[in-house]
Amino acid sequence: MATIYDIAKEAGVSAATVSKVLNGKTDVGAKTSERVKKIASELNYHPNSIARGLATKKSDTIGVFFQDHLNTGFRHPFLQDVLASFKDTIGKNGYDLIFFANDHPDNQMETFEARAKNRHVDGLFLLGVPRTDPNLFSLVQSGIPCMSVDLDLIGPNASYITSDNVGGAQKAVDYLVEMGHEDIAFISDVFATKPGQDRLMGFKTAMEKHRLPILTKWIIASDFSEKGGYLSTLKILESDHLPTAIFCAGDMMAIGAMEAITEKGLKIGKDISIIGFDDIKLLNYVKPSLTTIRQKKDIMGEMAADELLKLMNDSNYFPSPLSIETELVIRSTVIRRGTTKSTDDSIEV
Repeated sequence: MATIYDIAKEAGVSAATVSKVLNGKTDVGAKTSERVKKIASELNYHPNSIARGLATKKSDTIGVFFQDHLNTGFRHPFLQDVLASFKDTIGKNGYDLIFFANDHPDNQMETFEARAKNRHVDGLFLLGVPRTDPNLFSLVQSGIPCMSVDLDLIGPNASYITSDNVGGAQKAVDYLVEMGHEDIAFISDVFATKPGQDRLMGFKTAMEKHRLPILTKWIIASDFSEKGGYLSTLKILESDHLPTAIFCAGDMMAIGAMEAITEKGLKIGKDISIIGFDDIKLLNYVKPSLTTIRQKKDIMGEMAADELLKLMNDSNYFPSPLSIETELVIRSTVIRRGTTKSTDDSIEV
């Protein structure tokens, strides 16, 4: 494999001059520059990314910490779409991604900061990392540019993106009330994530706005899984007085809730309406089709990438958290009280 020293020898110039030409410096004469480039092509020269990184102090790589308490990995129904959009935008700007393994033996020994520096990444992208992780504070203080999804990182070189979860939850309750529902249960988040807490806040705010009762027995903390939604709904169905609607903080929990309602011999919509949150792709295969609050996952990934690029490349840029508007998607699982009419047509609001 040819090196810059081979090119320098053929071109009759120093290795430093070759390095300047190959790195796009403009203080080399045009003829010399053309000769060096021609010889580099003839020798089939390919730059060593590690050596270039040491010289420029940039690796053109982004480190990704992807954690998931449900152990679904890259099959996560929400985060996978955000990550795909992030990857596309980062790639168009000349960066590659390095994924840090969750089960690496050094996980218990090394912090996010240490692992990032060991791999010489230019920035970090965090998905699914819990707010309770003890290493987050040192990461924010490290100065490494980092961007997260649904994790409220705040610092000179750290920021985050999230949906307007409070507003989205309010949209869900407002729609249920519009459809005649007053007895509304909520399946919440047991992990105290920012989205979970914000959706609970939005639920309570909307219920208070409409002067509706907020019953403790109808607010069940769950884990965003299908099984969690199923078990939580069974608890709700043990009540002497049943709600007419259940708002689930995630679509997977809503799918589980639908299973529990059907198992108990009740009709979805006619007996108990269901509304979810996320609008994951799996809903294309769920019947009856789930009314939900849509998160704009592609936009979230793209904007997260753009924000991280600014953090890495503009030392004067000071970040602020990004919030993305949600959409109400009306399908079949919410029926107006006093009717049995439903629709299979999706309507975005």
